[in-house]
Amino acid sequence: MEKHEMMSLEDSKQLRERMRFFEQELLKNHHIDPNLYVEYDVKRGLRDSAGKGVLTGLTEISDVNGYNLINGRQIPADGRLYYQGINVQDIISGLKGRRFGFEETIYLLIFGKLPDKDELSRFLDVMFDMEDLGGRFVRDVVMKGTNANIMNAMQRCVLALYTYDDNPEDISPENVLRQSLELIAKLPEIAVYSYHAYRHFRKDDTLFIRNPQRGLSLAENILLMLRPDGKYTELEAKVLDIALILHAEHGGGNNSTFTTHVVTSSGTDTYSSTAASIGSLKGPRHGGANLKVQNMFSDLKAHVEHWDNEDEIVDYLQKVLNKEAFDHAGLIYGMGHAVYTLSDPREVILKRFAQALAEEKGMTEEFDLYDKVEGIAGKLIMEHRKLFKNVCSNVDFYSGFVYSMLGIPEELFTPIFAIARMPGWSAHRLEELINANKIIRPAYKYVGHHTDFVAFDER
Repeated sequence: MEKHEMMSLEDSKQLRERMRFFEQELLKNHHIDPNLYVEYDVKRGLRDSAGKGVLTGLTEISDVNGYNLINGRQIPADGRLYYQGINVQDIISGLKGRRFGFEETIYLLIFGKLPDKDELSRFLDVMFDMEDLGGRFVRDVVMKGTNANIMNAMQRCVLALYTYDDNPEDISPENVLRQSLELIAKLPEIAVYSYHAYRHFRKDDTLFIRNPQRGLSLAENILLMLRPDGKYTELEAKVLDIALILHAEHGGGNNSTFTTHVVTSSGTDTYSSTAASIGSLKGPRHGGANLKVQNMFSDLKAHVEHWDNEDEIVDYLQKVLNKEAFDHAGLIYGMGHAVYTLSDPREVILKRFAQALAEEKGMTEEFDLYDKVEGIAGKLIMEHRKLFKNVCSNVDFYSGFVYSMLGIPEELFTPIFAIARMPGWSAHRLEELINANKIIRPAYKYVGHHTDFVAFDER
């Protein structure tokens, strides 16, 4: 049932008027004195006063490093990202002469080692067997209740898969491994088919559903299923594969992966855990950041007449920082990171492939604009906020630009991130189940006031 069928316009207007009183009550009674956070030394956002994350767990899955430890001091350094102890830069470099690496990255994250030829072949056979959603599921779940936010559709479909699982509640590592691999294999179809359904039922576009092809990489199948003609260049598929590798995992402390640990620790099923992590990634402060970058650049292009004029770019970015331009939040999106200071290794790698793709697409002028903004923005932010710590661009700075060049619609930007991150979530869920066996329950300090109960007639 569509939303407009559930309530008449007049009824909806009356309900909104009735709700105003309760909205005011809510805002009036839920303000906490910000000074209390300092008084009780509360680690807001689970970060200390220097912005460093509070240690809440142990992991062997990945290491995010932005410093060198010299004589007991943390000295900023170019960022490094390790998957199961292997530098992600080496993983990318090791693909020379071979086309795709996301599948063996999945293997590495979940099983803790890189596969040999026989292991990878057997693994790919299993993944190909698991990827088919089935016509019934596509018809009865994916095609129903469509909306523009594909992350919401993915959550709904993931939760529905519980019903199609003969053993959904078993949280033994063996069963969770099977469920995790099925979700990794099926998420691309869920995302792309949900997008096509939305375009058909909400935008009156022609509906086409193309099945993934056995023997193609996950990146190739995404482009195959997404595009009306099913065609793509080798570089396009290669760049998408690289983007998937770089987004596959980023430590246990990022919001969606920490969500995986928290929800998993309660003993719940894999589908509920995955849906919760997708809900976290959906947030604009997490997975939605690359879309913010794209929107910011669209606004920049509308207000900067000469892209090669550095003074015009500086003037625009100053207005952004002064909350006078774009969304008036005072943020230059795609800049800064909680761990990385001098550079984000994912951004360094993706930028290189973004440039190659821009050359193939005849979009070098636009790439040069991104490059100019990147070079200017960090310095402006440091001056504006009076920071001594370097501010570097992060992976979101170029990922949206890459997706746009690949013809991926904005509605699928964050879902592509979720597809990439599913192996990391799965590895952390398995790690939590195998090692922790204790529910995660941090403390909150009560700072309200105890009052006497007043009988109903006396209020």
